[in-house]
Amino acid sequence: MDNQVYPCGRGPAFEACCEPYLTGSSLPKTAEDLMRSRYTAFARHRISYLKDTLWPKHQSSFDEPATARWASENHWAGLTVLEVHGGGEADREGTVLFEAKYLSGGKLVTHRERSRFRKKSGRWFYVEAITD
Repeated sequence: MDNQVYPCGRGPAFEACCEPYLTGSSLPKTAEDLMRSRYTAFARHRISYLKDTLWPKHQSSFDEPATARWASENHWAGLTVLEVHGGGEADREGTVLFEAKYLSGGKLVTHRERSRFRKKSGRWFYVEAITD
């Protein structure tokens, strides 16, 4: 599977998977969909999407230039969703445990995170990383 064609690891093709979310033509229906689209935003350098999908009270402190720099300095190598709790279409909250792999300075890095998502006015947002 080509990471550039299927950044989120789910498929189908980018145009039928995450692109509608990144362009704003549709909204992610689940927390997992949002998490996958946020990974794709890192891989495709769509930094404004990361800010727009961040919980509203955190948006003012989002450092767009630093995030853009960091995203462009790394090569995104894959995403694996390990566990999902809640976060369905009928839910208001959910968590997603995932591993995102990327090359940084010639080394493969695996970032493992459990993320909290919350729905507001029918739209999913990334709230925070939570520790176990």
